[in-house]
Amino acid sequence: MKGLDQFQVITTDRLYIKIAEQLRGLIKNGIYKPGDRFPAERALAEKLGVSRPTIREAMIALEISGIIEIRTGSGIYVSDKKSVTALEITDKGIGPFEILEMRYILEPEVCALAAMRITDDQIERLNLIIQDMEEEEKQPDPSEKADGEFHMLIAEACQNSAMYLSVKWLWDLRNKSVLSDSFLKVIRKEGVHPSIEDHKKIARALAQRNPERALLAMKNHIDNATINAAKHFEK
Repeated sequence: MKGLDQFQVITTDRLYIKIAEQLRGLIKNGIYKPGDRFPAERALAEKLGVSRPTIREAMIALEISGIIEIRTGSGIYVSDKKSVTALEITDKGIGPFEILEMRYILEPEVCALAAMRITDDQIERLNLIIQDMEEEEKQPDPSEKADGEFHMLIAEACQNSAMYLSVKWLWDLRNKSVLSDSFLKVIRKEGVHPSIEDHKKIARALAQRNPERALLAMKNHIDNATINAAKHFEK
C-alpha cells in the first residue's frame, strides 16, 4: 500500500536505552574516540537531565554491548575495538539500580510490618538462611539463592499477599533481567556480595518485634547494597 514503507515501528525503549544511544551517537560522531574517557557519572546526569541510576543503567548497557569499558578506580572509557558504533544496544530488562530504588521504597515497610507479625518458626528459619548464606560465601563462585530466600521469607512474614507478590515481582525482575544479572556477575568478581552482617541486624530487629529497628535495618541494608554496587563506576 502506498506510503507504508515510510512508517517506523513504534518502540517503547526504556530511558537508559535512549541515553545509551545518545552516548553512542557522540562516539559515532567523533566527539569521543576509542580510548577517550567519558565525563564522571554526576556530570553526565546533570548534563542530560536524568538521574544517576539512569546513567548507571545506560553505562551497564554500553559495557555489556562492548562499546565502553568501565575500569573501576579509573573511569569509563570508549572501547578500543573497531566499529563499536555498529554494535547493537537492545533492551535487556530493568537495571539493578532502578530495582534497588524500588526495593528501598517497598521492602523496609514490608519489614516493619513483618516485625509485628512474624512467628517464632519464621525467625528460626531466617537464622538458618543466614547460616546458608555464610556457607554460600565459602564457595569459589557463590550464588545469592539464600539472599533471595531471606527477603522472600520476610515478605511472607508480613502476612499481606499484595506486598508479598510485589516483593516477589521485584526479585523476579532482578533474576530475569539480562542487564541486572550481567552487572551482578561483574561486581561479584570485584568482591561485592550480600552483607551477612546487614542480614543479621535485620533478623535481630525482627526477633525483637521492633518495627522501627526493622525498617531502619532494611533501609540501611539496601542503601549499603546500592553504595557498594555504585563503586563499580567510581574513578
